[in-house]
Amino acid sequence: MGRMKKRVLCLLADGFEEIETVTPVDLLRRAGVGVVVAATGSELSATGRSGITLRADAVLETAPASAGFDLLLIPGGPAVAALRKDARIPPLVRDFHESGKIIAAICAGPLVLHDAGLLEGRRFTAHASVRDELPGAAGDRVVADGPLITSRGAGTAVDFSLAVVAALVGEPAAADVAEAIMA
Repeated sequence: MGRMKKRVLCLLADGFEEIETVTPVDLLRRAGVGVVVAATGSELSATGRSGITLRADAVLETAPASAGFDLLLIPGGPAVAALRKDARIPPLVRDFHESGKIIAAICAGPLVLHDAGLLEGRRFTAHASVRDELPGAAGDRVVADGPLITSRGAGTAVDFSLAVVAALVGEPAAADVAEAIMA
């Protein structure tokens, strides 16, 4: 019997950074990972910071809890402010963490990890615009520390996505995807 397919829950809120959302979802799906894009609002769609509207696969209420997933993906952009105000998000993040699952956050997304108390004593990176709140952020393009993967922003989205693929399904799968997209 084959291994169960890995599954990712990707949060989608108005103001999401398009590149930081679509790139990891695309590369994970190319690697055979099941990705459920869950809108945090009441509608199935959300509009990004550059005016591109995406249709989610589900609304967060109807997505199964962390038990149904192997990794939580938190894109950045102005949407992070809404995620930080959403009372459902910190318990969700802590549930993934306490279950020993990977959490990947890019750009301002690491602020959500900070709010959940997960960055204490860990190496991480984030967008320069949030360095005041996250003074410990490293300058690296991508930082993997234990179950946390963080990245700087839209310009590091491919590196971030390949690191997420590698962490979830292995380096060979990430290498295959990188070759296919000529990264």
